[in-house]
Amino acid sequence: MGRMSPLPDGYRVVEVPEARKQEFLEVDRLAFAFDSTPETDALVPLTLPWDRTMAVERPDGTFASVHASFPFRLPVPGATVDCSGLTWVGARPDQRRRGLLRSMIETHFARSLGRGEPVSALYAAEHGIYGRFGYGSASDNVRVSLGRGAALRPVPGSDELSVRFATVDRDVHTTLVDGLHRAAGQDRPGWITRDTEVLRIRAIVDPPAWRNGGEPLRIATVHTADGEPRAYALLRRKEKWEAAGPRYTVDVREAAAVDAAAAHRLWSFVLDLDLTASVEGPMLPVDDALLHLLVDARAVVPKVTDNVWVRILDLPAALTGRRYAAPVDVVLDVTDTLLPANSGRWLLRTGDGADGAWSATVERTEDDVDLALDVRELGAAYLGGRSVEALRRAGLVTEHRPGAALAAGAAFGWPVAPVCSWVF
Repeated sequence: MGRMSPLPDGYRVVEVPEARKQEFLEVDRLAFAFDSTPETDALVPLTLPWDRTMAVERPDGTFASVHASFPFRLPVPGATVDCSGLTWVGARPDQRRRGLLRSMIETHFARSLGRGEPVSALYAAEHGIYGRFGYGSASDNVRVSLGRGAALRPVPGSDELSVRFATVDRDVHTTLVDGLHRAAGQDRPGWITRDTEVLRIRAIVDPPAWRNGGEPLRIATVHTADGEPRAYALLRRKEKWEAAGPRYTVDVREAAAVDAAAAHRLWSFVLDLDLTASVEGPMLPVDDALLHLLVDARAVVPKVTDNVWVRILDLPAALTGRRYAAPVDVVLDVTDTLLPANSGRWLLRTGDGADGAWSATVERTEDDVDLALDVRELGAAYLGGRSVEALRRAGLVTEHRPGAALAAGAAFGWPVAPVCSWVF
């Protein structure tokens, strides 16, 4: 990569050993304005991978800023690629405007490339931060607010399934949730799985401080006649009484189903719990089965927000690591100010297709440019959830050959909407 940006005099980038955990956490809590308690900390496992946890140290030896990354396998259209999941990025409020974030990003890029990870992904705490470092908003999620009893269209096989309702038990439900989560997200771009024990446990922990006046975390699971689990929802109800009677809310933390029948049975149950008046849904893909099954979609109060952001670190490895929904032969002129190795003209050409998807080769070229774009837009299109043609119409991609954006859009697009169901 290019030359690293200088830090203020006396500042330096350091690796963070587990022995300095409390120093790391103090910066994180100052940056994000929250606190914890020993009781909560005892229940919530710390997910930091210590061989990937970094800080910028001040001249006095204390931390000014911190960041870490997870070693993920990122599902992309038709495949998976190694991905560095950037996380825990924060600086002390009294250390801002010193170039620390740029230094952390550059360190993250260099270490990720050194590990052979061709892409990075993150959740953006603020929408305006990461685009200037080449991350593109690559997917959306939708949350829905529904009234009790919202009707669903019938799905064959739903009536043959049963529902069990229980209080979440780490020993009982960790493996069940993980297995169903993996099965439900099979072949969906962006659907990152939780591949360490601490991440799997973190998905179902329920410290009292997180309940906000609600009940302990419950789990609804859907099963076949022989007991095979097919769907789950992690949820809690919050008591509320009004003059007209009970108006409880149901807050669904996470839900996943392996097929339409299981999704129908799950949501039929969640949408008709006694005493409740409304259901607040979890992060769902924008093409989730629930949205198609609602009889009255206008009754939904949806909120669409950005989900995972993607940064291309090694362009040829990233673009050859996924498959394409249509044949394409296009010369991309890419701009990347932070990673110059990605800049320049690249010929992206698909080969033979199979099962409705095409593999591709990527190589340097001096041929005429078809499309010119920043690496940010390439990251946005990478998971198939952003249209290259739409980006062109927005003025973010320049077309030099008529029709090139339309053809590239068809190839980069994917019939399954990308999403990650949990924030890392």
